[in-house]
Amino acid sequence: MHLTGLIGDPVAHSLSPVLHNAAFAYLGMDARYELWQTAAEDLAERVASLRAPHVLGANVTLPHKRAVLALLDRLEPVVETVGAANTIIREQDGTLTGTNTDMPAVLATLREDANYDPRGQSAVILGASGAARAAAVALIAAGVAQLLVVNRTLERAEELLADVLASADADPLLIACTPDAIDHEALGAATLMINATSLGWHGDATPLPATLISSNALVFDMVYRPTQLLRDAEARGARTLGGLGMLVRQAALAFEGWTGAAVPLKVMYDAVEEHNRTHV
Repeated sequence: MHLTGLIGDPVAHSLSPVLHNAAFAYLGMDARYELWQTAAEDLAERVASLRAPHVLGANVTLPHKRAVLALLDRLEPVVETVGAANTIIREQDGTLTGTNTDMPAVLATLREDANYDPRGQSAVILGASGAARAAAVALIAAGVAQLLVVNRTLERAEELLADVLASADADPLLIACTPDAIDHEALGAATLMINATSLGWHGDATPLPATLISSNALVFDMVYRPTQLLRDAEARGARTLGGLGMLVRQAALAFEGWTGAAVPLKVMYDAVEEHNRTHV
């Protein structure tokens, strides 16, 4: 049996096994997707284990999307641009290739699920994670005019924007700030707010006070469960978008990278719906 899995800390909340195991079953493949809880000190050993012949590859989530880069044999151009990998592909010779399926999934989700075109728009990204980097690169590639990154550590937000700008063809207005010194003008002008932090996975923690959410914005939370941020956004009259569409799209792209086979998105969506019905 072939194996794939999710490398991160934590991973217990993840729906990725539901998606990928449904895809393996649909295609009749003798393979299984597992959750691989991995602390930072164990990351190198975990990545090395992916070289085994029965392993197809892995997904990578918080907090390892950047740290994993130094452990891989090659990086696809999208990883060089984003500066983070969310997918590792084991090649036939046992070498490991890093790629990023978050970036195309962000744009596809915005355009297909929310009919939102970033071109000429003003956007806000909450957080400076690997997913935040993918979102920033995607938005700039799509022609966003202004991008505000809000992060607890200003230096990380500034580093993200500097890296993104270095690889960008366009020259949008880029702003970095902390939640305690937020740029209210840029925030108020935003037609898109993206939560790329882990806040929302547990309890009612939210990355942005409800009073700062514009009713004119689309609020996109990458967390794929009901969150306080989305509840607050709805109460403010803003449009909302959860993270399930992005999860499914990035998963389908990763699955194709590991197996060479495409699976209908509906297979993965149906698996999530069935899971949610039986795990209330």
